[in-house]
Amino acid sequence: MKLLPSLTAGLAGAVALTALHETARRLRPADAPRMDVLGMRALRKILARAEAPQPDDDTLFGLTMAGDIVSNGLYYSLVGSGRNAVARGVALGLAAGVGGVLLPGPLGLGEAPSNRTPQTQLMTVAWYTVGGLVAGIVARAQR
Repeated sequence: MKLLPSLTAGLAGAVALTALHETARRLRPADAPRMDVLGMRALRKILARAEAPQPDDDTLFGLTMAGDIVSNGLYYSLVGSGRNAVARGVALGLAAGVGGVLLPGPLGLGEAPSNRTPQTQLMTVAWYTVGGLVAGIVARAQR
């Protein structure tokens, strides 16, 4: 696996995912997934456990968006390269989407941001899958 092409593909997938989330939450506020809310809740919990100061809401949102891009980019970089990159990207995206629906409740982050409606659940899985697909396509294009 070549590191720079994999990271580039992962970043492309993460940017696509974040763009979908942010566009949809503005266009469909009633049922769009709010993974940003889950990220902000998680960051607040981490900072509280570390007894670190809590940032204001705007700073928290910015930190969450940066964290989403970095963490999703690293995750999607696992697509690697080669002719199976697209299939790996779809599989990684699907796994992340299912995790985005199933894990927030047990992690104590609340269920509504990704489970509010069946449409919310479907969009969560679909968008993470699209992110993986984009990462796979970019990875394959770089071989």
